[in-house]
Amino acid sequence: MAVSRQAEWSEQQWRDSPLGDPCGWPSALRLAASLVRDSPAPMWLAWDDALALLANDACRALLPAAHAYRPGAPAADAWADAWDALRPAAMQAIEGRGSLIEELELRVERGQGAASAWAEFSFAPLRDDDGRVRGLLCTMQDLGPLVAARCSLRDSEAAAALRNAQTLETAERYRLAVLSTNDAVWDWNLADGHVIWNRAVQTLFGHTPDATSADWWLDHIHPDDRPRIDSTIHAVIDSQGSSWSGEYRFRRADGSYADIFDRGTVLRDADGRALRMIGAMLDLSEQKATRAALRESERLFRTLFESIDEGFCVIEFVDGPHGPLSDYVHVLANPAYAANTGIEDVVGQRARDMVPLEAQAWIDTYREVLEGGRPLRFERELRHTGRFLELAALRIEPPERRQVAVLFQDITKRHRAELALRDMNDTLERRVQEEVQRHARMEEALRQSQKMEAVGQLTGGIAHDFNNMLAVVSNAMELLGRRLAGSDERALHYVGIAKGGVRRAAQLTQRLLAFSRQQPLQPESVCANDLVAGMSELIRHSLGGAIRVELELGGDPWLLHVDHNQLEHAILNLAVNARDAMERGGQLLIQTANRVLDRHAFVELGDAAPSEYVMIAVADTGTGMAREVLAKAFEPFFTTKEVGRGTGLGLSQVYGFVKQSGGQVRIDSVPGQGTRVELYLPRHLAPASMAVPSVPSVAAPDIVRARGFEAVLVVDDEAAVRDLSAEMLQMLGYTVHVADGAAAALRLLAAHPDIALLFTDVLMPELDGRELAVRALEQRPGLPVLFTSGHTRNVEVLEGMLARARILAKPFTLAQLASQVRMALDGE
Repeated sequence: MAVSRQAEWSEQQWRDSPLGDPCGWPSALRLAASLVRDSPAPMWLAWDDALALLANDACRALLPAAHAYRPGAPAADAWADAWDALRPAAMQAIEGRGSLIEELELRVERGQGAASAWAEFSFAPLRDDDGRVRGLLCTMQDLGPLVAARCSLRDSEAAAALRNAQTLETAERYRLAVLSTNDAVWDWNLADGHVIWNRAVQTLFGHTPDATSADWWLDHIHPDDRPRIDSTIHAVIDSQGSSWSGEYRFRRADGSYADIFDRGTVLRDADGRALRMIGAMLDLSEQKATRAALRESERLFRTLFESIDEGFCVIEFVDGPHGPLSDYVHVLANPAYAANTGIEDVVGQRARDMVPLEAQAWIDTYREVLEGGRPLRFERELRHTGRFLELAALRIEPPERRQVAVLFQDITKRHRAELALRDMNDTLERRVQEEVQRHARMEEALRQSQKMEAVGQLTGGIAHDFNNMLAVVSNAMELLGRRLAGSDERALHYVGIAKGGVRRAAQLTQRLLAFSRQQPLQPESVCANDLVAGMSELIRHSLGGAIRVELELGGDPWLLHVDHNQLEHAILNLAVNARDAMERGGQLLIQTANRVLDRHAFVELGDAAPSEYVMIAVADTGTGMAREVLAKAFEPFFTTKEVGRGTGLGLSQVYGFVKQSGGQVRIDSVPGQGTRVELYLPRHLAPASMAVPSVPSVAAPDIVRARGFEAVLVVDDEAAVRDLSAEMLQMLGYTVHVADGAAAALRLLAAHPDIALLFTDVLMPELDGRELAVRALEQRPGLPVLFTSGHTRNVEVLEGMLARARILAKPFTLAQLASQVRMALDGE
């Protein structure tokens, strides 16, 4: 502590004093002690109930018992006989009110013996950190020079009045005394009211040092102070008093006011009549401005100290067991200290006690600032609390104070962010490479998707036209078979062969539509475990005894919303492909599991949120596929089998079905080790009770015929399809009207109110089947409509649009036509 080194007293003597170890002083006492020590004016303070005294060197020169002064000794002992005069003002300050003793004579021990000294005492309360008055702070002004000048003048004038003679020697002595002081000295002749001034009245206030009247002096006193000064000075003159003093504001020549402390002495004759009054005006403006600046500085410091967000502290180096300057104690610390460091109540604590494991590093750093005098900025982790701090430290002058000021803030978040950024930069190259690879995979996936989409469009168009042609052949074979029934067995055999070819061709086009994602699906809630378990026997019979089939069904499976039959076909297709790859036998594994997928699993998913899927995997131990073969595995008509052993549509059909169902497909294969195909289908959020179990197929119903007189309007732009359809309906007993387009159909509909059903193709020139149905229903509300098309994508928009519309895909059999017509007419 700085005050612990004031004068020649050692730290040990401070600890033995009533004030104790300076490290334990309140911050208010430490701050006041620093002010006392650094002030050039005489200052002292008294603390606590014992009024323990701390005085600076300027004050000690005025102590009556300076030889008895010890740091922390009672103030009454040091002030000796003067304490009786000082005590009332001191007690007033202890009670919380400032006080002033304007002039007090002191008996001071000098080298030659006791001598008189004169001083002014200004007392102020001294409060602790909680605002309670714990002591007093006193600022003194040495009035010795002023009193000496005044006494010199008074003695000269008194001797002259008694001798009633003013010699030239006396006049010269008076003149020299007046000239020798810096105060504005005045001489008031009470008989005629004239006042004589010395030259200082011009130096200090700007007024010409000419003789004036007392009224001139009163007129220059501030109006608020004038009545009081006029009253008190005349009270002294009229009451046989000898001394007067007062404070007031005096107007300078420039119109501003100076703060004045004025004192005067009345000279009387032998009869006590007042003859003259001599005095001096002391300008207190600078002193008061200094005090005000000091108070403002203290207020500003306290405001900043308490309110800034940055931590602030003053540390003071002390000697310790580890050697000189081997530790430091916290002298001051603001509230933000704890907020930034996480350590409470640090004032009075030593570094080695606070953070023993890391104290040496902090001591070495701050001691370098103290000894070198160079400010230092640095960053360091306070490991004790895990905070990372940015700090600035500078020495408090003079070096003998052994103090360092530290300003700091908690930058833990910023430091962690910088570490994260540095780590991110360190891995940037790797992440850039990964991102480039991901984009390459995305581009390859996009190219593959575009290729498959183009192939899908082509196959879908081919399937549409092919189905129309198959419809002609199929319908013709149906009619021909009916006409030859019982007449020519060989001809019927040939018709059956043709009809079988039509069915196989229809299945081929159906697979093409599946690949192009244009097949009609009937999705329902499906449990993958139940479906796979239900197919297990069928798969075992299809693969033969040389292949061992194993199931690994995941627990608590999620539901799917897919076409039950198409999913069975897809799994069966994969199983048959696996069988062909294991000609000498092997193992087929079918697995199910719940999975959550994102772009890391499939680049096709992009940056969408991770989604939940059910995985169905089919893995074999067969021959596997090379990389170039694997790249074309899903393309239609691509196969590695010899001619006659496959169409190359199995995997393409699986691919199209999964994609159309909103899922993903992954295939991995290693030559000589086998192939694994994984189907990922979206999870369906529905109660488990909604899952539809596998239902065995039932026999096709008998062909149903017309009931009485029922008329059907057949509309198709292809004559062969139109005529054969009409003949099949006539064979079923219906009355048939035919039209080659929408316009003719609307005319027939208006002309024949007996028409009970509209049977129309979807894709036609001018007005298509949908527009025809809308206009027909405008004429005949409630009219049943049956659509037919060789390309199911064309009729998807019709589903749910018309209340009684049905769809029949080309090619169709007589039984299928009969069933659909009957259900349309019956409203089923």
